Amino acid sequence: MNYKTATVGAIAAYDYRAVPVFHRYGIDFCCHGEEPFIEACAKAGASVEEVITALDQALQEQSEGSYSYAFKEWDKDLLMDYILKVHHRFIRREGPVTLQLLDKVASVHGENHPELMEVRSLFAESLLALEEHLQKEEQVLFPYLYDLFAALAGEGTLGSFHCGSVVHPIGVMLTEHDGEGERYRTIAALTNGYTPPADACESYKLVLQRIARFEQQLHEHIHLENNILFPWAIDSEPACNWEGQ
Repeated sequence: MNYKTATVGAIAAYDYRAVPVFHRYGIDFCCHGEEPFIEACAKAGASVEEVITALDQALQEQSEGSYSYAFKEWDKDLLMDYILKVHHRFIRREGPVTLQLLDKVASVHGENHPELMEVRSLFAESLLALEEHLQKEEQVLFPYLYDLFAALAGEGTLGSFHCGSVVHPIGVMLTEHDGEGERYRTIAALTNGYTPPADACESYKLVLQRIARFEQQLHEHIHLENNILFPWAIDSEPACNWEGQ
């Protein structure tokens, strides 16, 4: 792949082993996956040639027992299954536990580290917003996309969609993704990139690790939708005859 002519989202979709490199250099491959690679490097203050070298190394290395998820090659119904059963469950399982620990840490360390109170508020807001987001996907968007996939496979016809076209709900999802991306950029800045201060106890260190992992999983969730699933849906819908057209 010619990185210099590709978008960062396309690079991540091509081979997910590129993602740790993007994380390392602070390159937003999910919410801003449409950005050209060179522009994304400039925005992150990273050397284009240095990032290319890191990408080449990452894509050549295959550690024992590792597996590069070729998400772009998956059938889209399988990709949706993965998003629902891995990412949606992760958010609902890990989010409340992390918030509970964050409450504890903020109550103990909040006086010396007042930024924790803002982090706590932002994370709680995120969980509420994400729950609404997940329900929209589960109850509105994904059922239609499953039907779209089946229709394209010749397993039925695509009925009318009360949203008119898939473009409209996807637009809402993209806006909400952007909001979460901005929220976690703020959290990362408040915590100095999830770096524990000198006086941090083990619980303080743990909660920062959990939020950082939560953000990374959210990045994957957004990437799979913004850069793979949603473009497929927008491109595929016109190929089906449905009552709303």
